[in-house]
Amino acid sequence: MFTSADHGFMSRALELARLGLATTTPNPRVGCVVVKDGQVVGEGWHRRAGEPHAEIVALGEAAGRARGSTVYVTLEPCSHFGRTPPCVDALVEARVARVIAAMEDPNPTVNGRGLARLREAGVDVRCGLLQDEATELNIGFVARMSRGRPWVRLKVAASLDGLTALPDGTSQWITGEPARRDGHAWRARACAILTGIGTVRDDDPQLSVRMVETTRQPTRIIVDSRLEVDLEAKVLKGAPAWIACAVDNDDKERELRDRGCELLRLPGPDGKVDLAALMVELGARGLNEIHVEAGHKLNGSLVRAGVVDELLAYVAPALLGSGMPMFTLQAPAELEGRRQLRFTDVERLGDDLRLMARF
Repeated sequence: MFTSADHGFMSRALELARLGLATTTPNPRVGCVVVKDGQVVGEGWHRRAGEPHAEIVALGEAAGRARGSTVYVTLEPCSHFGRTPPCVDALVEARVARVIAAMEDPNPTVNGRGLARLREAGVDVRCGLLQDEATELNIGFVARMSRGRPWVRLKVAASLDGLTALPDGTSQWITGEPARRDGHAWRARACAILTGIGTVRDDDPQLSVRMVETTRQPTRIIVDSRLEVDLEAKVLKGAPAWIACAVDNDDKERELRDRGCELLRLPGPDGKVDLAALMVELGARGLNEIHVEAGHKLNGSLVRAGVVDELLAYVAPALLGSGMPMFTLQAPAELEGRRQLRFTDVERLGDDLRLMARF
């Protein structure tokens, strides 16, 4: 169905889409290539919400050469008015001959309608070329649109015996600089970085992207059931943080709101934050990917709540003997009751390994 040339041009469109890895939120990452007589005449990628979509940028670069062309786009062209006009109208007006999309848009306002409108206008439409790669690139957007909550990626750094810190909590640094830099790259692509009050109290982290270049800092979210956060904590400096809580504390709430913080009151039956409800709320607020950097207690609670999709584990070739685990979880009565994950990637970073697994 698709030629080697088709694969090459779609691969280029995906390469372009990746340029928006850290900037397009809450929109998907999309790239587009316009080809006429076997030659690329226009390229584009979506940079950020409110700016032109990839198809519009590519058609603009192609100028009058788009008529009769083939357009390769990593996501179905939109068919509705949002912050920008529908891309399908621009494609029809440009008189393109063929549109090849990597995947349909999971957004219910599109979801096949864009491709249908192109077909109705006489455009030859095909879909599914490098679909898996396109889906992975927008895994958070797909998750939010299809199930109403973000893709949650939980990051841990541990010794070979599975410990994240010494018994006294000392953890800097278990892994080397290449692994830490890679962790910041994953922070950069996320819509938000989430941690718990225990980590804020013990480590006083900034929760910002510093070791790689970025033009956008993710939103910082603290799970703090009783609103115990110190007003001088580093995480409260700079852009306002979001704080998920479970109790009323008028004085503390007033102080936090004065600092611009967003409070999300989501009490659960145990007096703690309802983590499942929190993820639904974050999805409703347009967050696609959540990057978790927390302690073993919140890590365990997130896993028990069934809201973690992916584990990003950096493992150092070292043994601590005793200390803090990755998760606080109750042991199953039998091995058959263990939580099973599936490894998806293993990479060496300096002396350390990066393991990626999905639930």
